[in-house]
Amino acid sequence: MIHKGLPDPAEGLSIVLCGPAGLGIQTVEYLLTRIFKLAGYNVFATKEYMSRVRGGMNSTTIRVSSVPVKAFVDRIDILVALGAGAIAHLSRRVEAETIVFGQRQSLESELASTSCSFFDVPLSQTALAVGDKIYSNTVATGIIAGVFGIELQMSIKFLHKYFAGKSVEVVQKNIQALTAGYEIGRQLVRTGRIEISIEKDAAVAEQILLGGAEAVGLGAIAGGCNFISSYPMSPSTPVLVFMAKHSNEFGIIAEQAEDEIAAMNMAIGAWYAGARAMVTTSGGGFALMTEGLSLAGMLESPMVIHLAQRPGPATGLPTRTEQADLELALYAGHGEFPRIILAPGKLADGFYLTQKAFNLADKYQMPVFVLTDQYFIDTYYNIPAPDLSHLKVEEYVTETKPDYRRYELTADGISARGIPGFGTGLVYVDSDEHTVEGCITEDLQLRVKMVDKRLKKLEAAKSEIIEPELVGPTNYKRLVICWGSTYNIVSEALCRLNRDDLAMLHYKQLYPLPTSTAEYLKKAQETIIVEANATGQFAKLIKLATGISIEQKILNYSGLSFTVEQVVESLEKLMKVYAYEH
Repeated sequence: MIHKGLPDPAEGLSIVLCGPAGLGIQTVEYLLTRIFKLAGYNVFATKEYMSRVRGGMNSTTIRVSSVPVKAFVDRIDILVALGAGAIAHLSRRVEAETIVFGQRQSLESELASTSCSFFDVPLSQTALAVGDKIYSNTVATGIIAGVFGIELQMSIKFLHKYFAGKSVEVVQKNIQALTAGYEIGRQLVRTGRIEISIEKDAAVAEQILLGGAEAVGLGAIAGGCNFISSYPMSPSTPVLVFMAKHSNEFGIIAEQAEDEIAAMNMAIGAWYAGARAMVTTSGGGFALMTEGLSLAGMLESPMVIHLAQRPGPATGLPTRTEQADLELALYAGHGEFPRIILAPGKLADGFYLTQKAFNLADKYQMPVFVLTDQYFIDTYYNIPAPDLSHLKVEEYVTETKPDYRRYELTADGISARGIPGFGTGLVYVDSDEHTVEGCITEDLQLRVKMVDKRLKKLEAAKSEIIEPELVGPTNYKRLVICWGSTYNIVSEALCRLNRDDLAMLHYKQLYPLPTSTAEYLKKAQETIIVEANATGQFAKLIKLATGISIEQKILNYSGLSFTVEQVVESLEKLMKVYAYEH
């Protein structure tokens, strides 16, 4: 069987690695994506995995292309089955055109129910010949590198770098496994059984391979974050790990707290002392932080919360993805106080929005959410390095005088924020309602003034609102609305549909909702919203703010991300129904 690429070369190849947890699939993903990038290919990768240390089935999708690719697709061109159950696990995505690399002995029963093209490759035998079955994943890496004709010495050089902390023997064994696998891949090409032709992209050499967790972490560092306190909880943990890993380089205190309540209160204390702090958590963990969130609201303390969404309620699906915590972030905390909610779409947004979140929190003295999800955090692809020239750490701290009053009533609700020890004034804060000095009070007339003062800050923050991004024709008749991590998936779907009456409106600021929303919606004859939740939470927020109902919804709450094909199919179906009815 000869495989000569795809009908549309711009889509590149979709390679999926699948097997039980514990087989090192993440290692293969890491090695292959870096090797592809070094070889000059555009790369995209994302993963889906079960909440188990061993067993179950995990998979990683890697797209390799001559042009930038940044979205998850259903299609599998090459499946590397690293163990029994891999084909069955992905049966919905495996088609006749799919090429499967694996060992017939372990996949025999699964192959009987599929018409895919199968290549029997001796993963285990080759690894055992090197010294241990554990090297099977490195053999698989070599096979793919060999099929693509990537320079062997370049791959070996990267392997040296990756295993630099291991013993000489481990490095050498992995090089042997890679070389043996590479020869298997080259043999498949030489015998004409497989042929892949994807052009390289010279621009890739100057770009970086960035993941969602890294984007948020780097954005926090660029925003001046010097304190992070969190309790580990997937899928937010990689941000804590990233910040801890680089804490010495950037002067960051990274504290793994005993629980989420402590983490939130530590961060509030850090802001009070003059630090720029962040917590990173997921829905169940944030639920424990809501009392602290109200404390931040009453204290008018800046706060940055990275909330990486996963399916609930309760423990739900702890390693899967969803966009179902928007309303949680919007309404969390008792009492009424302002907050800002940002939701990055592209990885670059993860960097810039997190950086901006610290400046907004500091300036307006309120909580700012960076709302991501498992799909965003565990996805990475190559992008140009962020432009740092216009970024600035904006600090809004006042040197206090003896007559300093922390909660001075002002026209915009923002009072000067002092920190203990910086000046001669007393910085007094209280979780009870308080006077302008910060002392506890039950003056009910003053209570009204203080509530109004806090809420005024949200109006002031609207001067820096981030407008939604329109992708596609400005004279659209049909408008697809989305937010957060669905940006690249929906935009690629629209590219495939290639209609001159169809546009996408993507939001990366969800609250306060941009006032331009109503104008965009009224211009469309048909509006459709794409959300990864069951109730259309953003559609409800839009109706609340504009009075406009979005009746046509594409909702996904399976725990897996949308795919490009899924969005294309759903849009086509909805547009046909609309055309018929009108």
